[in-house]
Amino acid sequence: MYCDKIALPHCQMTVYIPDLVADPAVRRPTIVIAPGGGYTHLSTRESEPIALTFAAMGMNAVVVRYRVAPAVFPAPMQDIASAVAAIRQNAEKWHADPNQIALCGFSAGAHAAGLLGVHWQEAHWWQELHLTSADVRPNALILSYPVITAGEFAHRGSFVQLAGSEDAAAQQVFTLEDKVTSDTPPVFVWHTMEDKTVPVENTLLLLAALRRAGVPCEAHLFEKGAHGTSISTAEVDAADPHRAHWVALCLEWLGETFEFKLS
Repeated sequence: MYCDKIALPHCQMTVYIPDLVADPAVRRPTIVIAPGGGYTHLSTRESEPIALTFAAMGMNAVVVRYRVAPAVFPAPMQDIASAVAAIRQNAEKWHADPNQIALCGFSAGAHAAGLLGVHWQEAHWWQELHLTSADVRPNALILSYPVITAGEFAHRGSFVQLAGSEDAAAQQVFTLEDKVTSDTPPVFVWHTMEDKTVPVENTLLLLAALRRAGVPCEAHLFEKGAHGTSISTAEVDAADPHRAHWVALCLEWLGETFEFKLS
C-alpha cells in the first residue's frame, strides 16, 4: 500500500492507495474521511482505522486534517473541498475515478462534509482556492452519527466553535436540514438511538429534508451504542458486531451507487 502525507493550501491529508494487483488501468472510488471532534480536535479513532477499513476493500482512502477552532467557517469546508480537488487533480497518479469521490464524515466531521454537500455549487466559496464547483463536488456522502441541526437537538458546542460565537442566530446559518436541495449528492447515514451527545433527531431531520428534495438516501438506526463508536471494533471502541455491520451496509450501498465491484 502507498501511504503519504500531502500538503493542501491550509492543512494536510494522508492518502492510502492499495497496491495494484490486477489491471493497472483500474480507476478506484476514493473515500475522503473527515474525523469528528466537535470542531475542537480530530478523533484518531475516526481517522486511520476508517481509512484502512475501506482500503482493505480495494478503495482509495484519504484522511483530511481539516482546520478546527480557533478556525471558523468556512475553513473546515474549504479544507475538505481542497482534498476533493486534489484527488481529481491526481486521479491518474492515484488510479482514482474522478467521478467516484465519497465524503465520509463522523459527528462534526459529518457536518463539515454535509456543508460541502449542500454548498459545493456556490462558486464564491472556492474562488480564493482557485477552484471551481466542478473541482470540489462530492459524488456521495457517508454520514456517521452526524451533527445536522443548530436548533432544538443541536450539539451546541460544534456550532459555537464553527461560528466562533455563542449567539444562536449566528449558529443557525450552519444548520443543514434547511439547505438540502436536489443538487445534494446521494447520502448514506447511520446513527444510534442511544446517542445522547448528538441525538438521533439530527439524522431524522436530515432524512426528512432529503426525502423532500428527492435526494437518494439510505439510513440505518441501531438501537444500542453511545456517541463516537467509529467502526465498533475492539481497536477503537467496545466491540459490537451488530453495529459494526454499518461498514458492510455502506460498502454495498457504495457498490450500487458507484456501480463498483467490491474486493
